[in-house]
Amino acid sequence: MTQQFYSGPVAVTGATGAQGGATLRALLRAGAQVRALTRAPHSPAAAELRALGAEVVQADFQDQDSLRAALAGAGALFAMSTPFGTDFATETAQGIGLLDAAVAGGTVEHVVFTSATNADRATGIPHFDSKSLIERHLSTLGLSWTVLGPGVFMDNYANDWSLESLREGVLALPMPGESPLPLVAAADIGALAALALAQPERFAGRRIDLASQWRTPLQVAAAISAASGREIVHREVPLAVVESYSPDLATMFRYFQQVGLEVEVEELHRCYPEVGWHTMERWAAGRSWDLGPAQRVR
Repeated sequence: MTQQFYSGPVAVTGATGAQGGATLRALLRAGAQVRALTRAPHSPAAAELRALGAEVVQADFQDQDSLRAALAGAGALFAMSTPFGTDFATETAQGIGLLDAAVAGGTVEHVVFTSATNADRATGIPHFDSKSLIERHLSTLGLSWTVLGPGVFMDNYANDWSLESLREGVLALPMPGESPLPLVAAADIGALAALALAQPERFAGRRIDLASQWRTPLQVAAAISAASGREIVHREVPLAVVESYSPDLATMFRYFQQVGLEVEVEELHRCYPEVGWHTMERWAAGRSWDLGPAQRVR
């Protein structure tokens, strides 16, 4: 249990989202004291976290005083960052500010930061490079740390944008159908993060890229088809189309196609069997797919 390692609670950022929420739940299952940091402590999502047993505190990620207050007495920190809803410079500034606040408080003993697979390799992908800058800063602070680099989220196949396409019978991805990607379930990110927080001596100073399974877009479409009872086909979206609404994502998928990500999945699963890694098929079967009646694929 995590509390035997820390005198204070584990602070969790992003707790109302996929990664942070999965980590918070895994920590609570392990018997840890958990403190969720959120901009909106009175939201329905925050109320749900309280019902699970977490302490919920307000944190303004652009205000150092707010962050120091939110982290006061915390024994460990799960940190994550995102440019979505802000921009890359803001993501980096907020991530560095969070880590600096953890140092300033003087009680945080171990930090787990989630970055992205291969973000330490100068990919040129803007939202990977912003995380790389935060990683580098973390390594200079004198704190015990672990960096996790998740691959492509399985959970993205069930977000609003994906569901809109799936309801038309299409899995629209800017990837060739036979090109495998390292997929990871948010639940598995949370399980490994909680493990790293519970066993800091096992994970200190390590950067671990992680994936639950390699799967092609065709295999992803087949898994969702089987789980939903709807025929889903893969359709490759041209990179030029992606470029028109997100140069960042276009750069990412171009990198995926031309360079590719590297994750030692078999070794990862051998070292950390406690995670209970999801296959794409198991993940899809565990969801409720409300895709409506079958429609003709255009």
